[in-house]
Amino acid sequence: MIQCKDCEFCEIGQDGSRSFKCDPFLNIKEPECIAKWQLIRLDMLVASYQGMTKWYGKLAPLQDKIIRYMQREINELDETENWKLDVDEDEEEETL
Repeated sequence: MIQCKDCEFCEIGQDGSRSFKCDPFLNIKEPECIAKWQLIRLDMLVASYQGMTKWYGKLAPLQDKIIRYMQREINELDETENWKLDVDEDEEEETL
């Protein structure tokens, strides 16, 4: 099996990072390349998911504040509407 470092589709940068030019639909040299390519893509998927969960962790306190603020505003609106309900109840009692 050919190693990625020996393949013409792999470029290794000065900092050790690897760049792969292979495409599983066009230019795969060996069957093992597909498995490696899948592992690379899976690793990228996991890394993006971890980044997303970090952002959600940062946003969670802000979301809690927004929800509490909205609940307080809704409760205040309900309290300001109570006077209308009290008047309606008083009118019904007077008509009876």
